[in-house]
Amino acid sequence: MENPMGFAHFLSNADGVARFVLALMLLASIGTWYLIVTKGVRVFRMRRKSEAFLDAFWDAPNLEAVASRIRESGTTEPFSHLVHHGFTAIEQQQRHKSGCDCNAVSLVNAGNPEELLTRALKRAIDEDRSHLEFGQTFLATVASAAPFVGLFGTVWGIYHALLAIGLSGQGTLDKVAGPVGEALIMTAIGLAVAIPAAIAYNAFARSNRNTLSRLNSFAYDVFAFLATGIKTSPMLTDARATSEKVIAMARAQGLAAGDDKSGGHPGLALR
Repeated sequence: MENPMGFAHFLSNADGVARFVLALMLLASIGTWYLIVTKGVRVFRMRRKSEAFLDAFWDAPNLEAVASRIRESGTTEPFSHLVHHGFTAIEQQQRHKSGCDCNAVSLVNAGNPEELLTRALKRAIDEDRSHLEFGQTFLATVASAAPFVGLFGTVWGIYHALLAIGLSGQGTLDKVAGPVGEALIMTAIGLAVAIPAAIAYNAFARSNRNTLSRLNSFAYDVFAFLATGIKTSPMLTDARATSEKVIAMARAQGLAAGDDKSGGHPGLALR
């Protein structure tokens, strides 16, 4: 004999609360998979573009070549966006020095050139962090709340199933197991929605953490190159080999300055 119980039977007998819970879980699942697909494609493309830009940056003969590449390709990934903000800060400072009234200094131009460059690089990193973390809150909310929403639907379904069984006066196992089993479907749906969201959140969080760590390290190089102009020197044969020495010197200067005043080297504040 065919069993009339099942998910279709549960839907046909569900009340407004149960249907609302199901609709909520469906929207959460659609949003989760939309973010998984779109962010996954975006992260893949961003990594390819970032690697291409970094290779071009380190192979460039001077900063003018890097600026030309940015003008041609745009700032579609975090590393070129960071360098673009650095170039913008330098150009803004040069325009301010060359053709403005020094007695009317705006807040955006306040401070020395190194402080202006530091603020620009930090602002670029913050903007990239906000862009990378888009959708993370939704994934975290779904991952943490979906099991409890499903459990609420299960409790609600069991409550009404037991009321119906009590009114019918038939408390045998076959009469109880069917409605209760149908109600447990809501818990299964909640887990099915929450598990992909939790996995996606952890994967994207790890990817963002690695990208931001590399971006912060790259910001030291950009600061050193733009602040000292070392990459444009004709004596330089390998910028990558000397960048760590430049950063170490900058850190040493910042520590020495910290003995006289509370602030260190502005480039060290990027983290």
